[in-house]
Amino acid sequence: MSTHAYVVRVAEDPADREACFTVRKEVFVGEQGVPEDIEYDAYDAVAVHVLAVREDGVPLGTGRLLHGAAAAGKTGGDMTVGSLGRLAVTQAARGLGVGAALVRAIEDAARARGLVAVDLHAQTHALGFYERLGYVAYGPEFPDAGIPHRAMRRVL
Repeated sequence: MSTHAYVVRVAEDPADREACFTVRKEVFVGEQGVPEDIEYDAYDAVAVHVLAVREDGVPLGTGRLLHGAAAAGKTGGDMTVGSLGRLAVTQAARGLGVGAALVRAIEDAARARGLVAVDLHAQTHALGFYERLGYVAYGPEFPDAGIPHRAMRRVL
């Protein structure tokens, strides 16, 4: 598969959203052992979900953007900052640029909503990935679902 054999789009219809949840279940629940009951939350109903899909329809990755009141608890109450989360790429698609394409799509969605920055909580093993995309870590390391994380931000 070439690096251009997929598209990234906002998940607008129920089938796209279900594909997002399928990828999250495979990566977070299956690979990382995150309990399924905490993987999905009330924010899923209000988030902007993005989906990377191979040309033959196979889902490769997903992520979501929280904005407004939904993001406030994760951004220190700053309504001008969005929260990127639930970024997941299937094992078969890693190394193809899917993760970076998803991050850029989420940033585009944030800009379209007038946001000036995006925060995220990165698993510590992924800090370098986000740093290469312009994110800067701040604050101490903390556990989330038993996995070490750091807060990061990128000004748009």
